[in-house]
Amino acid sequence: ESKSISTSHANKVVYHNLTSHLNPSLLNLKNLHYLDLSNNDFEGRQIPNFFGSLASLRHLDLSQADFQGIIPPQLGNLSNLCYLDLHDNYFEVKNLQWISDLSLLQHLDMSVLAILYGEISSSIGNLTNIVNLDLYGNQLEGQIPNSLGNLCKLTVLDLSRNHVRGRVSEILESLSWCNSSQLESLSLSSNNLSGHLTEELGKFRALTVLDLSSNSISGPIPMSLGNLSFLEQLRIHNNSFTGVVSEVHFANLTRLVQLYANKNSLTLKASRDWLPPFLLQILFLDSWDLGPELPMWLQRHTQLQYLSISDTRISGTIPTRFWNFSSQLRFVDLSQNQLYGEVPNILGAPLDVIDLSSNNFSGSLPLVSSTVDVLDLSNSSFSGSIFHFFCDSMDRPKQLRILYLENNNLAGEIPEILIVLNLDNISFIGNIPISIGHLLFLQSLHLRNNHLSGENKFTGSIQTWIGESNSNLIILSLRSTMLHGDIPHELCNLVNLQILDLAHNNLSGTIPRCFNSFSAMVSLSNSGGPISFFSYTYGSSEKYMENAILVTKGRELKYGKFLTLVTSLDLSDNMISGEIPQEVTSLTSLLFLNLSRNHLTGKIPSKIGDMGSLESLDLSMNHLSGEIPPSMSTLTFLADLNLSYNNLTGQIPKSTQIQGFDQSRFIGNKLCGLPLNESCKANWVIPPVAVKKHRGSHLVEDGWFYLSLGLGFMFGFWSVLGSLLLNFPWSFAFSQLLNSIVQRLNG
Repeated sequence: ESKSISTSHANKVVYHNLTSHLNPSLLNLKNLHYLDLSNNDFEGRQIPNFFGSLASLRHLDLSQADFQGIIPPQLGNLSNLCYLDLHDNYFEVKNLQWISDLSLLQHLDMSVLAILYGEISSSIGNLTNIVNLDLYGNQLEGQIPNSLGNLCKLTVLDLSRNHVRGRVSEILESLSWCNSSQLESLSLSSNNLSGHLTEELGKFRALTVLDLSSNSISGPIPMSLGNLSFLEQLRIHNNSFTGVVSEVHFANLTRLVQLYANKNSLTLKASRDWLPPFLLQILFLDSWDLGPELPMWLQRHTQLQYLSISDTRISGTIPTRFWNFSSQLRFVDLSQNQLYGEVPNILGAPLDVIDLSSNNFSGSLPLVSSTVDVLDLSNSSFSGSIFHFFCDSMDRPKQLRILYLENNNLAGEIPEILIVLNLDNISFIGNIPISIGHLLFLQSLHLRNNHLSGENKFTGSIQTWIGESNSNLIILSLRSTMLHGDIPHELCNLVNLQILDLAHNNLSGTIPRCFNSFSAMVSLSNSGGPISFFSYTYGSSEKYMENAILVTKGRELKYGKFLTLVTSLDLSDNMISGEIPQEVTSLTSLLFLNLSRNHLTGKIPSKIGDMGSLESLDLSMNHLSGEIPPSMSTLTFLADLNLSYNNLTGQIPKSTQIQGFDQSRFIGNKLCGLPLNESCKANWVIPPVAVKKHRGSHLVEDGWFYLSLGLGFMFGFWSVLGSLLLNFPWSFAFSQLLNSIVQRLNG
């Protein structure tokens, strides 16, 4: 329902949690100065045009109110407006020309408007009273206009997550014309900025926040950075900065608490006993050169919560006191370095995430605090049993959900609390632990390249601990684990499964017909992006996205960032027999299907063309027979096909994709037609796939078309052939020609 306002004397109106349209009775409020309609649900309606008639309005907040459509240019009539907040709606804004008339405007927030595009108009320089300008998260492009330098009162400028371009030095120069001493927060991240930072940076002495991250800025860090004595947050990560950063750069940054400078090629030159003048809470220096040892100056940061110094060329051992220098430490990433030796037990700080992967650690796994949620100890040389890791300590990791231990030399049982379990390549010998069946929240299981056997083979009790108990599984990778026996039908209970990899085992029996129960392979509902089982407040969560190694298109590829878009079924290199069930063709969202190197017989399913998403299909080295179904020619996304070494016969269907594959993908069969050099005999020719027509108004026209076509054929055929047969010399020659053709075909 709409809200009706009866009094004409109100000067302030605030409504939240409305789910109705607005009543024009607002026009009765001749003295209305303040209107706040934020955090409502106006169900995609447009901003009413009559808002432009509220001439006394000074404060207008329509943020997060589910307005859509065009912003009425009548808002430009609100000449007394000082505060305008439209953020987080679904507006379509093609230009901001009308805003230039709001000369008294001090606060403008048009962030995250979904369809705000085009260039920033130079008329924005008319907003000479603006203090806070926020255009974050839109589709703005082109150069930032020099007229921005006219905004002498500007203290906060956020143009991040757009497509604006230009040289960062020129932008800083224009901003410094009159407000270098005023600007407190400058955010230009995630754009297309380039060039070098110059000493001009040092003029902005009032800056508390500087965010230039995720651009293409290069060159060295200017020494004038040290002039920014009020700086609290510095974010220059994901750029192309090079050169040396010294103690002098940081000498006056006494208020700095957040430093994001990772993903640059910078070298820190600081003495071993350097004492930074600041106390950091967040430090990301990945890809810097901090070597040759773990920096001693880290211990000064007693309030540090997030530390990431991955790939920083540090070596040596981790001292015991390292885990206790900050009582607030929650996140530590020391991965991809040359650290070695045994890792001291991690029982001090309330850590959530520990990443020590890709180092040279040895010895037993360290005991970790009960607060740890994610632990990555992969790609080292840890040895021994993992039993003590979970059971020998009263303070065992009760909250641990994600554990990476692949590429070590470990053995033992597995705990019952994990969501992601990756034990690839760690030389387990023995049974698949039955405790996996109790991992009720398990969504990803990787046991590839191990030697598993025993009572828990894929027979019998597997229905309880994988087909039913682990119903949340999205990824199941048991490649190269020496498993044998039939594929259990209980696997079909894993309806969320996107990736099933059982390749390189000794599995036998047939392919279960119930595989069409994998609903995620039938209709993929994810919109794209990573599978992530954990997120943290600061920095990129990309490292802790789930990933999977898949053999597709003849290569072993690692998928991570776009894993939610990947669906794969790989049963290759087993001893599976029987026919390919027609039900498999119901997996219409499947991208990769590999059934090669088995003992499959019968025909390729005739409805293979229904699998319209297929990009890779490998049925090679089986005993399949019959013709290649004509429907295969409709697989327009097929980028890799291998049907070699079967008993297939007949003509290869014609399509742009199929004829583009190498001959080797069809050899070992009795096939003809392109891309093979073997031409087809007349009786081998496969008719083209019939094009389905819609029934309806064209049915009669189609009937007349085929009737006239038939009559035309008969008339033309007999007018030629009849004259031949009636003329004896010609009829004799014609019959001789037909005989020679038949003999040639039979020969």
